[in-house]
Amino acid sequence: MEKFTKLTGVAAPLPILNIDTDMIIPKQFLKTIKRTGLGKNLFEEMRYTGDGKENPDFVLNRPAYRKASILVTGANFGCGSSREHAPWALADFGIRCVIAASFADIFYSNCFKNGILPIRLDQADVDKLMDDAQRGANAVVSIDLDKQEITGPDGGCIRFDIDPFRKHCLLNGLDDIGLTLQKQPKIEDFESRRKLEQPWL
Repeated sequence: MEKFTKLTGVAAPLPILNIDTDMIIPKQFLKTIKRTGLGKNLFEEMRYTGDGKENPDFVLNRPAYRKASILVTGANFGCGSSREHAPWALADFGIRCVIAASFADIFYSNCFKNGILPIRLDQADVDKLMDDAQRGANAVVSIDLDKQEITGPDGGCIRFDIDPFRKHCLLNGLDDIGLTLQKQPKIEDFESRRKLEQPWL
């Protein structure tokens, strides 16, 4: 998993409450087990018209936000089903951080497992960043995970809280498999002893 240390990028405003995982990546795209290729279908029903053309009014289709790496959005983001395809789609598009007042628990956990930093802030701070994000190409925000700080376009700083273990995992690029592989010498030692002690297994 790619490490998350510092991120500087354009923040896209998506001021909608209760965005569920089906809005993030609709059910018809859940057939794949690959983590790549879903970015083109991110927010499919808002991003495209019925005939498959881009909706020019949707934020990620506007020139200033096509390469956004940060999403500032409404509360209860990621509610609905527990599909891990939702953070896969965000990451494949290029979103590395989502900022909201609250997240659905399973989506929140899935973000950390896929190299995305979900930041919970008081609504007043989200509103300030939403206002910053509406500046288009000038909506450049910097996030320092180690310092737990967000710096806006005007230099203003907002601190955020994060669980220390999840912070450690992101800073070091450790997903569940990476965490397990850290124990590889102990696993190999156990397997070697088991073969000697229980050769019939």
